[in-house]
Amino acid sequence: MADKTLTRIPESPKVGMVSLGCPKALVDSERILTRLRADGYAMSADYAGADVVLVNTCGFLDSAKEESLAAIGEAMAENGRVIVTGCMGNEAEAIRARFPDVLAVTGAHQYEQVVDAVHVAAPPTRGPFVDLIPAGADGEVKLTPRHYSYLKISEGCNHSCAFCIIPDLRGKLSSRRIDAVLREAEKLVAAGTKELLVISQDTSAYGVDTKHEAQMWKGREVRAHMTDLARELGQLRTPEGHAPWVRMHYVYPYPHVDAIIPLMAEGLLTPYLDIPFQHAAPNVLRAMKRPANEAKVLERIKAWREICPDLAIRSSFVVGFPGETEEDFQYLLDWLDEAQLDRVGGFRFEPVEGAQANDLPNPVPEEVKEDRYRRLMEKTEAISAARLQRKVGRVIPVIIDEVGEPDEDGDIGATGRSQADAPEIDGQVLLRDVSPELRAGDIVSVLVEEADAHDLFGVVVES
Repeated sequence: MADKTLTRIPESPKVGMVSLGCPKALVDSERILTRLRADGYAMSADYAGADVVLVNTCGFLDSAKEESLAAIGEAMAENGRVIVTGCMGNEAEAIRARFPDVLAVTGAHQYEQVVDAVHVAAPPTRGPFVDLIPAGADGEVKLTPRHYSYLKISEGCNHSCAFCIIPDLRGKLSSRRIDAVLREAEKLVAAGTKELLVISQDTSAYGVDTKHEAQMWKGREVRAHMTDLARELGQLRTPEGHAPWVRMHYVYPYPHVDAIIPLMAEGLLTPYLDIPFQHAAPNVLRAMKRPANEAKVLERIKAWREICPDLAIRSSFVVGFPGETEEDFQYLLDWLDEAQLDRVGGFRFEPVEGAQANDLPNPVPEEVKEDRYRRLMEKTEAISAARLQRKVGRVIPVIIDEVGEPDEDGDIGATGRSQADAPEIDGQVLLRDVSPELRAGDIVSVLVEEADAHDLFGVVVES
């Protein structure tokens, strides 16, 4: 009888991942895991099952650093074989001083170094079966739900804002080729993405570093420029023939931003702009080393809304910046009354190691920061409540994020978002009595029945 020795396929090493910080870091985590999966690694959902754990850190604020160190500590305690990457990776000495047994420390978006460190810590299984795992679109790892995806168009930033160290962490602006961005977007939509969230450190500056170099796309030249990118993304269609939502984040209000508002009015882009204003008082903006033409911004917001009445604007503001007076803060509150921004996040100024703002005179006392933060939130909550109330009685499109289980009466609820709501950071639309056939990623028409300061409540009237 012939010898029938069976070849046992070796078990793939498993990698765990903890991803902290902003959506840009989440995209980095997806790319790292995609590379590792192509090398034959499996993913572990817990510490116990992982041969090595990656912690993708955030290093923007001291509070974020503490969260990152806590995550490293937890991974070390639960697993012990830890590789650290991300923005806080620039502070390798501080990390090793606290956790001398970490296996490796790499900086932000250093994909090759991370993958090499994993190869050393948990060598990949090699063989004719494992090596056939593709690295293409179908093999990409997503850390977001299937129906929405982040599309990162560049790394780094050319600004020198006094409170920020992003250029030190992620470098100067480095834009991706326009054809590579569009190819990725096309693949994502073909694979089921219904909402693309365009992200970078400065979306408006896309292509400045490459002098807006053009590439061939679909038989024509397309520039690496925000307006060209927006126009091309507006041409994408899902396999069902529908336009996906395309949401623009981190948009500095440069003059050419005016050109994308008509695209929103035409339905090619989601009528939503995430603009990092940070403050409104001229004195504070100058101290922050940011553009200080706040009056013209108000005129432009008014003009944008005349072109696209459904435009939603979100922003974030820092209170308690060194030298901020009560008059400066009141200026900000009055500016918000005029601007009527739909979504606002607030931050108390926090010194960051290496930031220029640390050396500025006249620091604001902590109790004053707290008071101004409270007043800012009260002001923006009142504005949000009033703007959401105007949507009661309207029918609006809503993308479904989650469908619940039937309650004791058999009724099913669902959670979704309007075009004014980005995932994780804005409000929600809470739905009653939905069909059991409703699925995450469906875009439905919803009659808005109620509103509070942050969320809408309604019922589906058409799928």
